[in-house]
Amino acid sequence: MPATPALKRRLGLLSLAVSIVLVLTKFYAYRLTRSQVVLTDALESIINVFTSGFALYSLYLADQPKDENHPYGHGKIEYLSIGFEGALIISAGAFILFDATRSLLHPHAVHKPDFGVLLLSATALVNFGLGLWLVRAGRRVQSVALVGDGKHLYLDAVTSLVASAVLVLVYFTGYASIDGAAAFVLGCFILYNGYQLVRSAVGGLMDESDIATVAEVIAELQRLRRPCWIDVHNLRVQRYGANLHIDCHMQMPYYLSLEQVHTEIHEVEALIRVKFEAVEVEMFVHADPCSFAACAICHMPDCPVRRHAFEHEIEWNIHNAVKDERHHLGMGSELVR
Repeated sequence: MPATPALKRRLGLLSLAVSIVLVLTKFYAYRLTRSQVVLTDALESIINVFTSGFALYSLYLADQPKDENHPYGHGKIEYLSIGFEGALIISAGAFILFDATRSLLHPHAVHKPDFGVLLLSATALVNFGLGLWLVRAGRRVQSVALVGDGKHLYLDAVTSLVASAVLVLVYFTGYASIDGAAAFVLGCFILYNGYQLVRSAVGGLMDESDIATVAEVIAELQRLRRPCWIDVHNLRVQRYGANLHIDCHMQMPYYLSLEQVHTEIHEVEALIRVKFEAVEVEMFVHADPCSFAACAICHMPDCPVRRHAFEHEIEWNIHNAVKDERHHLGMGSELVR
């Protein structure tokens, strides 16, 4: 069954609460150590608070029902959420690079690294555990906002572990410049991850094809294939938050009655909804009448109008079912208009 809106909001609220506690812990660690790399980690964690809050609000909006102004629902707000998160991460990364460069030019001593390592290691464990849970839960409830939030917590855990390792190195080597150099490297890493989130958000807002989901839909149609489903083509899948919009063309025998075609289309839609029961599926199937050129790939039993013998079935896959072309075996090619 689809996840309840309340469950998504509880997960978002948990992420926000933990982010606030951890960012306060990291700034306390910076106050103790005066380490540039610890400050980098703390600044990056501030983003967690803002993005967790925005993600929580986006989850609320995404679960609002369809209305007159939003016939496809409000699910795309989740892509805006991860885009906002990515933009903030890029901004933080740029500031971190600037500050790290200044620290490299004018290094200063690190204080109480043992306390810093202890605090940062604890926050890393919490972030990693919560991030792993949010990513898994987000995928289960089909929420890109929760998945994006969880991945950001992964990133935060990595930066905390690196910061801890740097404090240990500075303590044992005495080279204060390691602190600024590590902050610079982390800044570059943070910039790249911010770009990845923005790229993902743009892809979702631009209805970029979700290849994995498209392949799943095609594989399910192939598995459930019936004799009167002669051909499937021009298959498209769009994701709106936790909702899927699927449409395709299906070629059927031209002599079927309108009632029979309607029944078959209804069956196709019902079977696909069973496969994707964790999300709300909106599916539209356009029925095309068959032509005699399709006889060679049609194994409809006792067909009263067959002109050519059945040769073999063309397996639907990601390479042919998405094309706006009908399949057949003539003319030296599988695909013709």
